[in-house]
Amino acid sequence: MSTPTIAPPERDPADVAPADSYRKADPVWVYRSAGWRPGVIEAASSRAVTVTYRPGAALGTGVDTFTPDCVTKRADEDPALDDRSCLVRRIPSRNAA
Repeated sequence: MSTPTIAPPERDPADVAPADSYRKADPVWVYRSAGWRPGVIEAASSRAVTVTYRPGAALGTGVDTFTPDCVTKRADEDPALDDRSCLVRRIPSRNAA
């Protein structure tokens, strides 16, 4: 699925997944600043989700809370968001033999 083309107010409510159906690390699109941006779920409640997302074309990220009508599942990979292996690095102990 490519970037959605319909704004949240135009979405059919039957097509909007409940906030608590999302799980940590789910790839999503979020609607922000009049456009859909790639993001990753950080947390979900019964009413909203917290998402790390790319607010623009740069590789920087933002974190915000969104209502379900502004979120939809994302199938397209975003290397800047989906490859989190670079965030966890094991540093060898000085005492390692």
